[in-house]
Amino acid sequence: MAVYTEIDDQTLSAFIADYDIGELVSYKGIAEGVENSNYLLVTSQGPYILTLYEKRVNPADLPFFLGLMNHLAGNGLACPTPVAARDGEALRELCGRPAAIVTFLRGMWPRRIQAHHCAQLGTALARMHLAGEGFTLTRRNALSVDGWRPLFEAARPRADEVMPGLADEIARELDLLEARWPTDLPHGVIHADAFPDNVFYLNDQFSGLIDFYFACNDLLAYDVAVCLNAWCFEADRSFNATKARLLLASYRKVRPFEDAELNALPLLCRGSAMRFLLTRLYDWLNTPAGAFVKPKDPMEYLHKLRFHAAVSGPGAYGLE
Repeated sequence: MAVYTEIDDQTLSAFIADYDIGELVSYKGIAEGVENSNYLLVTSQGPYILTLYEKRVNPADLPFFLGLMNHLAGNGLACPTPVAARDGEALRELCGRPAAIVTFLRGMWPRRIQAHHCAQLGTALARMHLAGEGFTLTRRNALSVDGWRPLFEAARPRADEVMPGLADEIARELDLLEARWPTDLPHGVIHADAFPDNVFYLNDQFSGLIDFYFACNDLLAYDVAVCLNAWCFEADRSFNATKARLLLASYRKVRPFEDAELNALPLLCRGSAMRFLLTRLYDWLNTPAGAFVKPKDPMEYLHKLRFHAAVSGPGAYGLE
């Protein structure tokens, strides 16, 4: 459960009194998510989401995240927007944590991913990339290629506890990725974590993106690669080229790919798989027993990495 900081009724009511959102009716913790404490608030004016930012979030990044949501919404993207208190500030403090209230986004994330979900995601992701143009704040992607080796070195001594030979396999792949990683592809604001639980649908139609707390400036096509890994593999770990083709085709109708982006797609997908393999591996080895959040299996992303390593070109993703 992603509620690390508990709040009592009195404290929360006093906090909400600084906003023009009505009186507190009810609240409950939200189980999804792993980084922050999230609550669904219901006030006399309707529902809102309260987030308390936990220790893994750098407070210096919060103006970027909150400002980005306002910028994207102002450019037509469906996403939550921060609610300012009466003093005009959206970022405040609650229970010793930075905290913000954002608007409630209607919809649910798809528990069973269908091809049409992937098509709509492609459209939404391209629209987000275009909507991010002109946002003046910047944030480096700390979990891009230059951040992978420190993660690996922290996990290397015990990596073979997960699978014999895992440390050597990751080391070889890291050497290749660091040597070949592209730097001259189109850059912009990316979501960097558009997994299914961060994409909402209402009546089977896309209704919005949430959780921008990994958003940063990086290669736009890398964001697409994250989505291919998160949305286009089945439960049996097979790759669904139909889902990938629809995701990519819908994306390029809104924002056409450069040829160099398509040619780099297998490498970007390998890099995306490496990023989530390493963060999951670190958590797998370092999450104490009895912790609130159960660590996710890193081997899922080792399988995806191996798939992309065997791909010869963008045609493997359903493109002609």
